[in-house]
Amino acid sequence: MDQLIGGGKAGVPAADLVKDTNTASFRADVLDASMQVPVIVDFWAPWCGPCKQLGPVIEKAVKDARGAVRLVKINVDENQELAAQMRIQSIPAVYAFFQGRPVDGFVGAQPESALKQFVQRLTKLAGGEAGPSPIDEALEHAEGALKDGDHEAASAIFAQILEHEPDNVKALGGMARCCIAVGELDQAKQFLAQVPAAQANDPLVAGARAQLELAEAGQKAAGQSQELRARVDANPKDFDARLALAQALFAGGDREDAIDQLLEILRVNRAWNDEAARKELVKFFEAMGPTDPLTLSGRRRLSSLLFS
Repeated sequence: MDQLIGGGKAGVPAADLVKDTNTASFRADVLDASMQVPVIVDFWAPWCGPCKQLGPVIEKAVKDARGAVRLVKINVDENQELAAQMRIQSIPAVYAFFQGRPVDGFVGAQPESALKQFVQRLTKLAGGEAGPSPIDEALEHAEGALKDGDHEAASAIFAQILEHEPDNVKALGGMARCCIAVGELDQAKQFLAQVPAAQANDPLVAGARAQLELAEAGQKAAGQSQELRARVDANPKDFDARLALAQALFAGGDREDAIDQLLEILRVNRAWNDEAARKELVKFFEAMGPTDPLTLSGRRRLSSLLFS
């Protein structure tokens, strides 16, 4: 994997794919360079919050293209004349040049998916195809191993990714999930703590965080399942016991029964303890992921209860 991630197409070092430039070097770094490959120009400023959000994401998209495109960054505060010539009125402003002329662009921060599509359009315009990112390929392999229960292989791949991209959110979330799966909850917390604040609500991170909270709750209830079930059998409205039983069942892998216990609380008293059962169900769904069959069926059953 080190060899795959190391550089760009046609021997272009990854470090040369992104550079800062100024008014004096604009022709050489943008217009002349665009005669060979599309050049993306990012107009930004240090005080611009959306610029700080966009910068790392667009740099990643360019590096993932492995030389099919390049990125040039221009500080508008230091190059006001050039910004005026380009009629930059709002930042971040991004222009793409090919064959010496602008061919595409946008204004404002964009999600990673939109930036990937932007880069793909430029690559096709230049008559090529951007190959799959080695990082994305590695993440796919790691996720496959994690799904198959091979936590050792998955964590090894995630760790390799983090060597190259220490703030890769998917890898951090993946490492956390690997740790949770083998009971290393403190280590899982450490990986989740490394997630940048701006991406704390990423679905994979939210799912890992939910898994961690459920694992911690399950540890507290470990070994008490029989006692808790006896309490529930003796008093079906002992919702504290039923909630703890659901947590213990989920942590033990009996997810379907765990969901049933929470839905039963909602059926009898949906408002109990400030909707604690519904909130716990949402954690279950986040931990399992949006496409898990139990998540899909559980959400349908929850909706039928809430809106009946």
